[in-house]
Amino acid sequence: MTSREALQTLLKSYWRYYNVKEEGVEAPFAAEAEFVSKDEQYFLVKSAKLGESNSFEYIYFATVEHLTLALAQELDETAWARGMARVVPKPNHRNSDVHLIVLADKMDDDAAKFLEKLHRYESYHHTWWGWSHYRVVALETSTGRLVFNRMGQILKKLFRNIKSAIKKESNEK
Repeated sequence: MTSREALQTLLKSYWRYYNVKEEGVEAPFAAEAEFVSKDEQYFLVKSAKLGESNSFEYIYFATVEHLTLALAQELDETAWARGMARVVPKPNHRNSDVHLIVLADKMDDDAAKFLEKLHRYESYHHTWWGWSHYRVVALETSTGRLVFNRMGQILKKLFRNIKSAIKKESNEK
């Protein structure tokens, strides 16, 4: 299964909760997804608001035939810069996380090591106005190899399920 075909399988997991955009996405990404959650807490009646928090996730999907170190660095810089440009820290802002998901037909070992070691984090007003984490996942579609950075480990279960769905679809063809 190619990385383009794997992307379609992957996006099925995101369409339910995320606003997914495949058309009009700027290169080098094939798709983008956005999640917005606004939470308000009340005491007995709506006029007695206890608190409010807003969470955001910006996900950038890249499909490449061969992921080299240089390309991994470019995707990293571009995803982080685009995601951070959308962050608006203010009171009641909880978090704005940026995710980079790379689907590659073939992935070089040095690119995989680079992605595993990525660590980016931003706090706003000493976390009073929230924070931003950076999660990275890379899937080599030809072998099924998965690579995560430390913050991306939280997505392991989801991507193992997606990897098995991709394998199942490619076996059916």
